[in-house]
Amino acid sequence: MATVEQQIETQQVSPIPRLGAASTVKVAYIMSRFPKLSETFVLYEMLALQQQGIEVEVFPLINERAKVIHAEAKPFVARAHYLPVFSLSILFANLYFLMKKPAAYLGMWLAVLRGTFGSLNYMAGGLGIIPKAAKFAYDMQRLGITHVHAHFANHPTVAAFVINRLTGIPFSFTAHAHDLYVDQHMLKEKVRAAKFVVAISEYNKNLITKYAGEAMRNKIKIVHCGVDTRLFQPRQKPAGQAPFTIVCVGSLEEKKGQTYLVEACKILKQRGLAFVCHLIGDGASRPALEAQISRDGLADVVKLEGGRPRDEVLKMLARADVVSLPSIRTKSGKMEGIPVALMEPLACEVPVVSTRISGIPELVEDGVTGLLVAPEDPVALANALQRLANDPELGIRLGQAGREKVLREFDLKDNTAMLAQLMIGGAS
Repeated sequence: MATVEQQIETQQVSPIPRLGAASTVKVAYIMSRFPKLSETFVLYEMLALQQQGIEVEVFPLINERAKVIHAEAKPFVARAHYLPVFSLSILFANLYFLMKKPAAYLGMWLAVLRGTFGSLNYMAGGLGIIPKAAKFAYDMQRLGITHVHAHFANHPTVAAFVINRLTGIPFSFTAHAHDLYVDQHMLKEKVRAAKFVVAISEYNKNLITKYAGEAMRNKIKIVHCGVDTRLFQPRQKPAGQAPFTIVCVGSLEEKKGQTYLVEACKILKQRGLAFVCHLIGDGASRPALEAQISRDGLADVVKLEGGRPRDEVLKMLARADVVSLPSIRTKSGKMEGIPVALMEPLACEVPVVSTRISGIPELVEDGVTGLLVAPEDPVALANALQRLANDPELGIRLGQAGREKVLREFDLKDNTAMLAQLMIGGAS
């Protein structure tokens, strides 16, 4: 079995076969923040598109200035088109479009105002984004951008909408989770203006159709986020490893539900199970989780590992008996789409335990490719984890079926090829 380092090296030198028409396509990617450690799906999608022969330029709305970033993100960071909140070049770009295309420029302002009316967050964000988006539009014309793709249906797609209005460059966007579930203002207008729309799940496609109208259904294409199944391969777990090892990968935030996993760990410790749980990620919930771990006397079994790059995550997955992500729906409506953090362990034949919300059951079929429990139920979560601890053969069967599912539906190479064809030929 190849080591993690050998697998990464192989991945970097084994290009995906290119599409013949791809050389005519130059795509601009817009996202809220870059580089963002928890949004690996954006980074690796861009890398896979480049391996298809498509040029990719990155236009982040915000420079994340992250302390830990994936090594593969560094070339994108070096050439990303970062902008301040305001500059003379931004002012010039807006004056340029006002003078050259006054109807399009003023009509774009009106469209954003009308579409976001009634949502303070979307209206304030939209009005703040427009000046910067106009500068992006000006630069994209000079760079010869042929297509714009935005990740997340909220602010990045407003920027793509603005660019389209000012330049005519076609755009598309991927709707994921909070960007779709919490607030649907201007969603209909974005869908109608887009060349095509990517939904990461059937659940999301149905929700977008509900707000955009049944006439838009064929424009909405299901393209799952994916994982590199050449890199995330079946691991060879050390024989007789103890204790039972639980891993959770994800930013530390309410919707990920780590507090319920910690509560489940408390129950497992009370039952006398020998285990350790590693929480990989960082975020706003860290202080509360630290306090919970300390209060419940779990410091010996629950470890907060912080954010980790992909090679270290791979090493953790190689030692995991199970990966658990007990996602919930928050009071504000935030929840997961289909987490890549569940696809990666399944690709490695690691069984997973998650919850029945949004698109997760489209990946994790209960009793087939993993185990599902109700959200916010630490007892059910503890029971599922203990079931796997008591029945290693079940974990093996679930992991093997999980990899087969990922290979069929969640392979990065295959799904990016679908996306590339849409960018080249448009929705059909």
